[in-house]
Amino acid sequence: MDNIIHRSLKLHCAPQHAFKMFTDNKLLESWLVTLAEVEPVIGGAYELFWDPTDRENNSTIGCKVTALEPNQLIAFEWRSPKQFKQFANNTDPLTHVVASFYPADEWTTVHLVHSGWRGTPEWEEARQWQDQAWNVAFSALEKKVNGV
Repeated sequence: MDNIIHRSLKLHCAPQHAFKMFTDNKLLESWLVTLAEVEPVIGGAYELFWDPTDRENNSTIGCKVTALEPNQLIAFEWRSPKQFKQFANNTDPLTHVVASFYPADEWTTVHLVHSGWRGTPEWEEARQWQDQAWNVAFSALEKKVNGV
């Protein structure tokens, strides 16, 4: 069984812009989240808030950037929403996201890999929920950048 979430998307922009869609707070707020507090440096915060009035839930509070290659790759820790918080956010290591950016003519292909899911039924439920959430997010990203 594949416990890894894979997503791929072609964006009609340069890799620099695609990278900024994952690292610039205002751009993240335009497609993914209500409030972003991201510091795009290794060890910097990768904190996203879907409900800024409840920062402890439905957020990636406490998550850090784990790898960074400007315009090519960003990797960061990830926290699950409230319904999976009890087990998924109290584990070490947390789940982990890597977004890579590959140029091709006037397009950039974004590859996202979200790994670290464990093998129990509750973890599988959390993984399936997150898989659907990435579908919704990537649709919003595609619409924002490509106008589709």
